This record gives sequence, structure tokens and C-alpha cells, in this order.
Amino acid sequence: MTSQSQGIQQLLQAEKRAKDKLEEAKKRKGKRLKQAKEEATAEIDHYRLQREKEFRNKQTTVMGSQGNLSAKIEEQTTENIQNLTSSYHKNMESMMKKLLNTICDINPEIHPNFRHAV
Repeated sequence: MTSQSQGIQQLLQAEKRAKDKLEEAKKRKGKRLKQAKEEATAEIDHYRLQREKEFRNKQTTVMGSQGNLSAKIEEQTTENIQNLTSSYHKNMESMMKKLLNTICDINPEIHPNFRHAV
């Protein structure tokens, strides 16, 4: 009977060791899954950053030319406004004199088609 109880004890110990190994294997599996998830997340983030960088480069290439055009148009507009303003200030006085002379200097004449009734 003692040999049977020793056999049972050995079986119980073996079962306990198997249970411990199983739990340890589950823990290792959990750690591996967690590590794989972290690695995958890091890889996805790296890929996303790379693609966003490529997109920004392409966008800068395409939009950069449009940005240059709008800057050139803005510069030309400002230059035209300055030219018109300087021309206005330069010619304003002479035009006012011509306008006033035309309005104020009246030479009354009889129209050539006027017939004097006798």
C-alpha cells in the first residue's frame, strides 16, 4: 500500500510539474504575442511615417510650383499698383490744369449751321 501511495504521490507531483510547465508556456506565449504586437506596431508606424514623408515630398513638388506662381502674381500685382500710384501722382497736376483750362476757357462762337433770320 505504501508503494501505491508513493506512486500516487509521484503522479500528483508529475501532474503539478506539468501544470507549472503549462502555465510557464502560456506566460511565454503571452510575452511573445505582446512582443510581436509591439514589433508590428513599430513597423507600421515606421511605414506610415515613410509614406507620409513621401506624400509630403510629392505634395511640396506639386504645390510648390503653385506657391511660386501665386507669389509671382502677388509680386506683379504689388508692382503694378506701385507703378499706377506713382504715375497718378506724377500726372495728376498736369491733368488737373488741362481739365480746368478746357472747362474754364470758353470761346463763344456761332455755330456754322446757324442761320440768322432776317
